[in-house]
Amino acid sequence: MIALCLGLAGSVWATLPGEPFTLAWRHSVEKIRWEEDYRVTSAGLRLDEARVRGSGAGMEIPEGAVLRDGAWHYRRDLPPLQPLRLGRTPEAGDYQLCRDGRCRDLAHWLGPPRADRPAVELWSCSPD
Repeated sequence: MIALCLGLAGSVWATLPGEPFTLAWRHSVEKIRWEEDYRVTSAGLRLDEARVRGSGAGMEIPEGAVLRDGAWHYRRDLPPLQPLRLGRTPEAGDYQLCRDGRCRDLAHWLGPPRADRPAVELWSCSPD
């Protein structure tokens, strides 16, 4: 069975079931929500689709994006990410991890963002 590990440099801070999930956050300046849908595979995290609800500084709408239900939907042809590294600081706010329509801040599993730990990685792993 495969799981989703959260941590840094191979150190596991939390392990979650390897179910599909959405990673969501608000742009720190523009306050616009971004969402990315991932599948957990043995090769890594596969990005299926992404959405953004607007544009702004450093937030160009990707070529080929389609406006649907108030958000720009697009796909990127990327290899599986292993790991997916996220910047996570108190000033920028937290990411949300969503499953089955329910979203929780990463703080639920990791505690609040901290200046002395400004990043987190997500990767597919084997649960212990």
